[in-house]
Amino acid sequence: MADNDDEPQAPSIFRFYPTEQELISFYLWNKLQGLRAQDIHRVIPVVHVYEYSPSHLPRLAGELCRRDTEQWFFFVPRQEREAQGGRPSRTTAYGYWKATGSPTYVYSSDNKVIGLKKTMVFYEGRARTVKKTEWKMNEYRAISVDVDATNTLAVPQLRHELSLCRVYVVSGTTRAFDRRPLGIEWTEMVTPEASRGASSFGTVGNI
Repeated sequence: MADNDDEPQAPSIFRFYPTEQELISFYLWNKLQGLRAQDIHRVIPVVHVYEYSPSHLPRLAGELCRRDTEQWFFFVPRQEREAQGGRPSRTTAYGYWKATGSPTYVYSSDNKVIGLKKTMVFYEGRARTVKKTEWKMNEYRAISVDVDATNTLAVPQLRHELSLCRVYVVSGTTRAFDRRPLGIEWTEMVTPEASRGASSFGTVGNI
């Protein structure tokens, strides 16, 4: 049977799978520098995440990521109270985000400290009715200058004016955010490679 060119084609499904190094060195750093703003906004918009319930955040994701069912990304501006030297408020009208574990450094492929990651869990409710949920968040902050991991005396200076948050729901499987999923179609979109003058084509996971 001959192929029917008039048959509608299935829409492409965009999957955004950046590594932590790309999140900090490309997306967050370019945003801090005011570069590639329109392209980056399509996958990572600026949202005051602490003003919303986590369940409302997926619909606020970038236009290319709203159909994702695993994770969503947002740039979060520094709060006014934090700019004045206070602690950031992670309390919402629906509950609060609580840090879990200790913050950890994020390293580049050449063993440079490029940022700091803090993991948080969302607790729903207030006082005695509080309940731990399956919503989690990774908050990333960039540093001003890369620090060699072998230099134990250097203290990285964080950029506080903007952070990048990855919001996701805990699943029953082991998460590996830095993995590259197989079977991803190719699409022409902004990539870290394109910004360095390479081909503008990359996997959807490497947007």
